[in-house]
This record gives sequence, C-alpha cells and structure tokens, in this order.
Amino acid sequence: MNDNITQEIYDKNAASWERREPNSLSDFTGRPPVFDLCGDVQGIDILDIGCGEGYCARILKDMGASQIDGLDISEEMIELAKRQDQQAGHGSRFRVGNVEELPFDDDSFDMVLGMFVYNYLHVDEMERSFSEVKRVLRPGGRFIFAVPHPAFPQIKRSLNPPFYFDFNGKGYFSSRDIRHHGEISCRDGKRLPVQMVHKLWQDYFERLGAAGFTNMPTIRELGVLPTHLELDPDFFNPVNDIPLHMAVLIDHS
Repeated sequence: MNDNITQEIYDKNAASWERREPNSLSDFTGRPPVFDLCGDVQGIDILDIGCGEGYCARILKDMGASQIDGLDISEEMIELAKRQDQQAGHGSRFRVGNVEELPFDDDSFDMVLGMFVYNYLHVDEMERSFSEVKRVLRPGGRFIFAVPHPAFPQIKRSLNPPFYFDFNGKGYFSSRDIRHHGEISCRDGKRLPVQMVHKLWQDYFERLGAAGFTNMPTIRELGVLPTHLELDPDFFNPVNDIPLHMAVLIDHS
C-alpha cells in the first residue's frame, strides 16, 4: 500500500486516536466482538497489521498473548504505540511498514489481526496483503480482520454522527473500489476522519481464495447492542439496528 493519503491522515490525527479505554464508536461496537472471535490467545504470537497506536495490541497482550508485532503505515501512530507499550511494560514490537509486503519470515505467527485496515486498500492491494498474511501464518493459524460493513453506507446515507461515509450519491455496485471519506465519533466529543475503499461481499471471499485460503470463513455482522444503548442512548441510538462492521475469521490449513 503506497498510500500517502492514509499516512498523512493518521500522522496528522495520531494524538486524537490515543486512548487507554474505549472511546470511539468502534471501540464499543467493533473491537470487543473481534476479541471474542480471537478466542484463547494464551501463549501465541500475533501480528497486528494496521496496528495504529497499539490499542488492540495492548488488549491482546493483557489477554495472554506471548509476543505481539505491530505494523502501521503511520510513523506517528507507531511512535505512540511504542511509547504506550513501554509504559505498560508489555515488550511488544512496533514498526512502520506496508501490509502488502510484510517484513517477516514465513510461518512466523499463530494469528494475524487486521482491525479496520482493509477499508483503506483497493481490491488488488487487499489480495496482495491476503497472500502475505497467508505466507507469514503458521499452519493452523488464524487470520481475523474487520471492516466497515459493505452495506452500511447504503443504509445510513445521512452524513451525521456518530459514523458515516460519503458515497457522493453512488450506489452499491458503482461505488466499488473507490475511496470514500467519512467520520467516526468518540464519546468524549472528538470526531476522527476515516476512509473506506468500498468492496462488495464477493470481493472479500474471492480474494481470500485467490490468496490461497481454502477453508470456509466465519462471518460476524456487528452493530449496536442493548448494553450500548443502556450505557449511552444519545450516542448509540443514531446507528441502532444498522450493520456497522463485518468481522471475518479464516483458518490457515
């Protein structure tokens, strides 16, 4: 991914992503179900691609992971991740890098996590990254990633908080492989710029197969839960009963 736009966005807004507890909408609606999907991570080696400021890496380490390597295109995010990891005393490793050319040996990891990274890649870029993920995964390893739900921008067309993408009037098929800008809100009032290179459902399945994955993936469609509405109805109600995110788990045989 030679994406100066994405790098600039996250270098510029890195400080706004820094947190030590859930804050953004997806910290509540997206990340916890993905951690559940990860299952038992005790004693395993994990690669976190698109790691940002290390939020997921810190949680996975607290869940018992042995070693975590984080990779992100943003130098500012990586510096934040290193600093917070040092404060936590976790000993995780973070570096700047490209998810299409993973700087790791074959069969290096038991799990690869890609949390909201593939919405920044075009279809062919995503396939190259999938192939790299398969290469660095050990046999029997797990690949888990999450993206904005492909149907979300067609269901929520209003450009208001706490989450939206502007598709400029385009439809589901005509939006394919085009970059769209959006915004996700935090409970503390911050609004964070995000992007979505829209892909069809079939793009994910076809490109996983083209990369060499042969097992049937597990799919989770994620949204607002009753517990979220109890916590903060004003914040979560505008996106209640809408598919916000899609999580995918596939085993490497």
